[in-house]
Amino acid sequence: LQRSHQLKHAAWLAPAPHRLNSSLPVNIGVLFVPQQEAWVVERMGKFHRILEPGLNFLIPLLDRIRYVQSLKEIVINVPEQSAVTLDNVTLQIDGVLYLRVMDPYKASYGVEDPEYAVTQLAQTTMRSELGKLSLDRVFRERESLNANIVDAINQASDCWGIRCLRYEIKDIHVPPRVKESMQMQVEAERRKRATVLESEGTRESAINVAEGQKQAQILASEAEKAEQINKAAGREANAMLVKARAKAEAIQLLAAALAQQHGSAAASLSVAEQYVNAFSKLAKDSNTLLLPSNTGDVTNMVAQALAIYTTLTKQQTVKTQDEAPPACEEPQPLTTEVLKAEQAGSS
Repeated sequence: LQRSHQLKHAAWLAPAPHRLNSSLPVNIGVLFVPQQEAWVVERMGKFHRILEPGLNFLIPLLDRIRYVQSLKEIVINVPEQSAVTLDNVTLQIDGVLYLRVMDPYKASYGVEDPEYAVTQLAQTTMRSELGKLSLDRVFRERESLNANIVDAINQASDCWGIRCLRYEIKDIHVPPRVKESMQMQVEAERRKRATVLESEGTRESAINVAEGQKQAQILASEAEKAEQINKAAGREANAMLVKARAKAEAIQLLAAALAQQHGSAAASLSVAEQYVNAFSKLAKDSNTLLLPSNTGDVTNMVAQALAIYTTLTKQQTVKTQDEAPPACEEPQPLTTEVLKAEQAGSS
């Protein structure tokens, strides 16, 4: 393990492969520069000019093509490196860097090996940015991490004539124990979510069952109430009909009895008895009484009651005679019966 670590460290410090062509073009006076390439020309060891794509003329022996810069986008594989996060977790991380030469002059004379310089800058920036984040945030904020590395590289590589277009993290290797802990955490979180969902389902089921029972009880009570109301209404109606029929039959029987001989005398006697009974109960219901002046004269009270009944009977008789001729003669006046009743009462 120590040996492999030393080899990785040596690979990080080793220079990157040289981007320049191993054999530079020879000045023969007439040169054709390819598209998307920039040839840096020196005259007698001093920068002279940059050849554009197409036909170009140079002076042999005086002019020399010193650098050939490619203007295409360059992809550089950033070697794997170790970095420590904010919560002291060691990670092995690598990435891919995308570059483009913007100024051939600065790329040739600003730095000895631009690609190697940018690669080392990307590694150091990556370690610095990872030291600001915890392990969980490293996985959640990969996009912001890449953007921060690109900004840091562009600030330093501006004087080199190179612009970093983007940086992408390829792989993040976590130590085995940390990986096991993360797996356990994920499993615990999933079990927690499953338990919560199951409890919520149980709660919803209990609520639905309770609501159903409540609605069933309400409907049952309403049905029972309606049934009792209907039964009570039916019983009351039947009772009223029965009472009305009984009253009608009693009235018919009373009318038939009054139409018989001596019926009026019997009615007079009944009215007198009811009057006396009602007068005797006055003192039982209330302490305040309004009595007539002749309270002790029972005969006079009975006579008054019979006079009221006689008056009502005469009115009914007159109305009946007006409507139809009488079938038989009216009974004799009640004077004799009244005297008999008074004598009975006095006795």
